Amino acid sequence: MSKKVEDIFNFTATSNDCIKCGKCIPVCTIHQINPDETTSPRGFIDLLGAYKRGDLELDKNAKNIFESCFLCTNCVDVCPNSLPTDMVIEEVRADIAKEFGMPFFKKAAFYLLENRKVMDIVMKFGFMFKTCAFSNEKEKGGLKARFALPMVKQGRLIPSMMFRSFLNKYPANIPAKVPQEKPMRVAIFIGCLANYNYGGIGDSLVEILKELNIDIFIPKKQLCCGAPAYFTGAVDSVERMTKANIEYFESFMDECDAMLIPEATCSAMVKHDWQVFFKNHDMPEWEARAKAVAKKIHMATAWLDENTALQKLLKERNVTFDTPVTYHDPCHAKKVQGISQQPRNLLAPNYPLVEMSDPDRCCGFGGVTMQTEKFHFAEAAGLPKAAMIEETKATYVSAECSACRVQLSQALNNADSETVFKNPLELIAEAIRVSRKSR
Repeated sequence: MSKKVEDIFNFTATSNDCIKCGKCIPVCTIHQINPDETTSPRGFIDLLGAYKRGDLELDKNAKNIFESCFLCTNCVDVCPNSLPTDMVIEEVRADIAKEFGMPFFKKAAFYLLENRKVMDIVMKFGFMFKTCAFSNEKEKGGLKARFALPMVKQGRLIPSMMFRSFLNKYPANIPAKVPQEKPMRVAIFIGCLANYNYGGIGDSLVEILKELNIDIFIPKKQLCCGAPAYFTGAVDSVERMTKANIEYFESFMDECDAMLIPEATCSAMVKHDWQVFFKNHDMPEWEARAKAVAKKIHMATAWLDENTALQKLLKERNVTFDTPVTYHDPCHAKKVQGISQQPRNLLAPNYPLVEMSDPDRCCGFGGVTMQTEKFHFAEAAGLPKAAMIEETKATYVSAECSACRVQLSQALNNADSETVFKNPLELIAEAIRVSRKSR
């Protein structure tokens, strides 16, 4: 890095600009389950200012506080001064990682995310031996731990594993069914959970694009978007993955109309946070390259709704299911990218939609640290969300985010709910399959 983060990001200015109005407190995910002024956006901002001034030592207590934020961006959404509380916390976590080091399991996870071939082998072994430690709870949306494991308590659901990843399952090029003079061509950035755990997401996106007669390109050398490392403070890992991805994307992006990402967190990271990361770390050349790449990055349902005839096709097929769906707005979709109505537009022709009392309340996933070292907070945040879903009596809860899927599957399992999580693309593809059979 050419400069230290604290020289670039003015923590003091952010602290001084807070007018202490308190609008952030009622919507803060951590404050809702741990009502302490210290772990509220207003408290975080005061402590960040004190840290910059040298009045706060970055000790274990401060580390615990700064790692308690879910990074849901609710506070930014309602702040009259639009203070970037989440971004400043992301940067101070880089200082925490330098000061305290990274736990072995996080280092191992980020190494695997950077090394796709090694990850492929690990996931294959995981698939073959998963029944030794986990029971398959397919109807619940994952695997259940048979006994307590490191960072995984007994009975906890984790995502299932596939023997062959999405990137290894399909060829790089899938031509449109009907030859066209100038066919639309899209690339797919799949996201790690959809690549290794939730195979139905990628399968469904490919099926939908085929139905729309669109050329598909699957870039085989894509790496993780870097979001898990970014939210944890693993700066070096983020820099390596983002730069490698940008250089790779630049080699083919001019030949594609768009790159679709069926994951809210990955999409927000590539489209928004890459630029923020390079700006905050004083790398203007890479910031500009990230900005250029971002022009063709789209969350899948948003692009499909706005740039294709998919909604019209679904209406014309006239397939109606009697299975109600409630849609959860992922934080990185609605708050970061302004995407909310588009997936609903594509679900409405075939499924009865039932809204929750608060569809954009954070599910409580919160990132790697929250899901491991602070899982009690994640569980507490999931309880009210599961209750809202139960109130709708929906058969499915849907969200274009596999992080939300992990969290909500666990929350619904804890609530002994029969509601099942489905990505909207999976539900849309099911409607297309049924309509084909009835034609």
